Amino acid sequence: MALRARCAIAGFTLLETILIVLVVGLLAAIATPSWLTFINHLQLNIAQDQIYRAMRIAQSNAKRDKEIWQTSFREKDGIVQWSIHRAMGKTCILDQVHWHSLSPSIAIYKDKNKKGKSETTLAKPKGDCSRTGPWRVQFNDRGNTNGQLGQITLITKNNSTTQRCVYVSTLIGALRKGRYHPKPNNSKKYCY
Repeated sequence: MALRARCAIAGFTLLETILIVLVVGLLAAIATPSWLTFINHLQLNIAQDQIYRAMRIAQSNAKRDKEIWQTSFREKDGIVQWSIHRAMGKTCILDQVHWHSLSPSIAIYKDKNKKGKSETTLAKPKGDCSRTGPWRVQFNDRGNTNGQLGQITLITKNNSTTQRCVYVSTLIGALRKGRYHPKPNNSKKYCY
């Protein structure tokens, strides 16, 4: 009889096990959307920092070498890529430059916003660039923009309302970061 009493108090009953599984499942269902949102924001922030740093490096290289440098952006096979290199005039960016990839879940926001304005407005080289991708920003020998202002706006592929952008905001080469706002600014853009 002592053996039977010891077995009865060891372990969990079936009801207790089912209850624990249900509670853990409920907590996982509550936490998963928040976790995915956190991961998306983290990836967007990392991509924004990489774009910002790439522009700063091109600006620094232009001052150092006393010639025009540029940061170029493209989407190839659904992946956003960036490159820092000497300016190539008004032609398309060659595949020979070294391209760095962002996270596969990141995309460049190419659509018009609710006010009919483009959120990505960096310069595009002339010619047929559909193969390599069109966006770029150039800096001259003093680190100033080469006559181009604009921004590049990044989104996650599964949520276009979460946006991060990098602005080239003045002709003297001021760069700044921005994020999505529910109300547009004076330029009718939501990422500022």
